[in-house]
This record gives sequence, C-alpha cells and structure tokens, in this order.
Amino acid sequence: MPFPVHSPAAMIRNLLSQPVVFLFWLLHFLPLQALAPIGRALGLVLYHLGSQRRNVVRVNLELCFPERSEDEREELVKDHFRILGRSILERSLLWWASRERLERLIRIEGTEKIRAQLDAGRPVILLAPHFVGLDAGGVAVAMRFDSLSMYAEQANPVFDRLLLNGRRRFGDQLLLTRQDGIRATVKAMKSGRPFYYLPDLNTRRREAIFVPFFGVPAATTAGLSRLARAAGAIVLTCVTRIRPDGEGYLTEIGDAWEDFPTADAEGDTARMNAWIEAAVRTMPEQYYWVHRRFKTRPEGEKRFY
Repeated sequence: MPFPVHSPAAMIRNLLSQPVVFLFWLLHFLPLQALAPIGRALGLVLYHLGSQRRNVVRVNLELCFPERSEDEREELVKDHFRILGRSILERSLLWWASRERLERLIRIEGTEKIRAQLDAGRPVILLAPHFVGLDAGGVAVAMRFDSLSMYAEQANPVFDRLLLNGRRRFGDQLLLTRQDGIRATVKAMKSGRPFYYLPDLNTRRREAIFVPFFGVPAATTAGLSRLARAAGAIVLTCVTRIRPDGEGYLTEIGDAWEDFPTADAEGDTARMNAWIEAAVRTMPEQYYWVHRRFKTRPEGEKRFY
C-alpha cells in the first residue's frame, strides 16, 4: 500500500497540532472550578480576535432577537463567546477524565424514558440541538447506552484521531458518516441503539425545507421526520446545559413526542424548529451562534453573511 502524500504545509500543521493536544491533556487535570474561568477568558480572546465569527454571531442574533437593543445583543454576543470558550477547553475532560469524574460532572435526568422505549422494542431518536454543551450530553448518553451518532471526518488527522477516540471511550459506540446512508442508520436504530441526532445546522438547498426559525425561513433538513418514519422510531428531546462556574453539566431527556411523525414532512420539520427555538430562548447564550444558520436562502433572497 503506498504511503499517503502530504504537502509540507499539511505536515507542519500536523506537527503543530501535537503540542496543542498535549496542552489540552494537561488541562484535564485542573478542577472544573479552575478550568471554567480560563475557558471564559479564552472566549473573550476569541471574541476580540475572531472578527469573522463575531460578525456571524451578530447577524444571527439580530435576525433572531430583533426586539433586543443593540447593546443587549452585543452583551449576548460576549456571553456566547465566554460559554463557547468554556466548551472548547472542557472537551479535555470529555476526552481524558475518568468515568467516575465525568459521572459527577455530567448529571443526566430522564434515562428511564430511553430505557422504557428500548425495552418495549421501539427505536429511539434523541433530538439534540446544537447547544455548546452537546458533546457532554453525548458522553452522558454513551456512558449509559450503546448508541449511534454521526461523524464528519476532520481534515487534520491528529484532531480526527482525537475526536474519534473521544467519541468511542465508553461502551460500544457506532459512528456513521453521511456516506453510510439512511439504511445503515435505520438498521442501527432497530438493533437497539438510541440515535444522538443533531439536525439544526444550515442545509444545502437541494436537501432543504425552508421552515421558520425565530420567524426567519431557515434551510432545514427533514431528516428527523423521515428517519422516524423509516425506523418507526420514537423521538425524545435531549438538551444539555452548561451550568455556572464549576457545577458541571445537566442533560435532560424530554418526553416522547406524540403524533410524530406525520405524513407532512414539512409540518414535522416546522414543529422541530419551533421546539428548538423554545429551547434556545431558555438559554440563548448557549446556542451555537457561530454557525451560519441562515446561509442558504430561498431563490432570489439576499444573503445575510
């Protein structure tokens, strides 16, 4: 088998990645009470240095919270970067901290709802919106169930290996890619693996249904409706909240959705977005605003970013 050929620039990036990984490994020894303020400080650094992403957050918040003043939104921008900085550094705990420590730091409520559905032979989809604590929620689920999630290969092989190992630390976790297709996903769910499903990022136009998100048409995948129908799955909500200072994380499993899915995929998708919007309003600083949620526009509409 021939050795992979890397450009000199890629080789340098890979070499520089290794000290970064070592630094993250060192950070996981810190108590969360010390790591949390360091993460908030990192977030403010990112706020000041990351002009492009800062602008994305500002645009998103202006679209979603037009009723707030400019000063109020700017404070929310800063709060978002502070909590984002925490989430970045605290991944070191998810990758290397002991199971016992993580069980203390990540409290999960409602696992009996997952177990009841699985014991009844029903496939389960855990609807997990893009809050910055979602990786901690994934770990909380993985420590208790052999589950399923999607994985996107990272361009940097050092970080790709790190993320893969982190996802597979506990239990028998199955990671699928978009290339595996819906059939493999349905088969895994029917085998008894709850699917930790993240649906709320911008979708390409040919795959999108435009349904409201904070009153703005958003290109949204109808995957939740289609997967639930194909697998005969029950949808349970799964929201992870980063708690203040060193209090850790709280993952909450919601009740099963009734009358879902229906024959109306667009209506199902609008229902999903409405539920996510309501969840975001409970902790707006923790939603993943650095993503261009409204990048894909309906034909003829101007771009926001």
